[in-house]
Amino acid sequence: MGTEKRKPFLEVLIRQRYLFLMSFPFLAWLFVFSYVPIWGWTMAFQSFRPGKAFGEQKWVGFDNFIALFADERFYMVLRNTLGMSLLALLVGYTVPIIFALILNEVRHQLFKRSIQTITYLPHFVSWVIVAGLVSKMLSIEGIINEILMSLHIVNEPVQFMQKERWFWGIVTASDMWKETGWNSIIFLAAIIGIDPELHEAATVDGAGRFRRMWHITLPGIRPTIMVMLILSIGWLTSIGFEKQFLLGNPIVNDYAEVLDLYVLNYGIKVGRYSYGTAIGIFNSLVSIILLVISNAIFKRTTKESVI
Repeated sequence: MGTEKRKPFLEVLIRQRYLFLMSFPFLAWLFVFSYVPIWGWTMAFQSFRPGKAFGEQKWVGFDNFIALFADERFYMVLRNTLGMSLLALLVGYTVPIIFALILNEVRHQLFKRSIQTITYLPHFVSWVIVAGLVSKMLSIEGIINEILMSLHIVNEPVQFMQKERWFWGIVTASDMWKETGWNSIIFLAAIIGIDPELHEAATVDGAGRFRRMWHITLPGIRPTIMVMLILSIGWLTSIGFEKQFLLGNPIVNDYAEVLDLYVLNYGIKVGRYSYGTAIGIFNSLVSIILLVISNAIFKRTTKESVI
């Protein structure tokens, strides 16, 4: 019985040996760069000191996690991270879908390709440049203040970059401008895969563009939308720190600091490597939990999942 069960696998292995060999470098890369570094998580349970061997490190158990959850600033940073992530999910996720739907309805091919190229380009611009442009435009002498004052909306220049409660909106708007075109690519690709005969039949029945978008295009890309939404929820606490680091300043720091910046400022910079590792573990575990929960909810309600 055991030989009969193993025989099909051996036959497949021999028949597809070249495919297995081609995939081996990628598996090795994944193992070396994604799984081996997990060994570094042991630092979270030590009072890690560089230069000492692994056996010479002092083990402190969960002390770093206790210190993390006892720090009031950690909860403020977590608030900022979740707040900006939810805004990015609400705006930065829905806008590309709407943009893809509208762009798909453009019939003039030259104009359509031009719009696609123009909206894709900001993705390849460094956040250093984007932050410089945004700061310049929103400065006291920037173009935004000039427009507001010329229209008599305000009587004096507004200091946008010094408004704490406006920072989240500025980051979200900047990210939307930079990534909308790029994020719409996958939805445009999904739209192209919809059977054109469905649109033709709907047109014959008298359906206009809006009704075809609502009843054909959106249901047609629903699996893609759900999968991308699940993955986006899984990354809620992992939004990076480039935008916040480059656009922030000491005045708005209480609303600009996110988990990754917290790791940099209160872990790596001051030599608290074990504390920084504990924050990284917390971030990873929350991401995994959010991914599993969102996947289970959507699998039960919409029958779409990534697992």
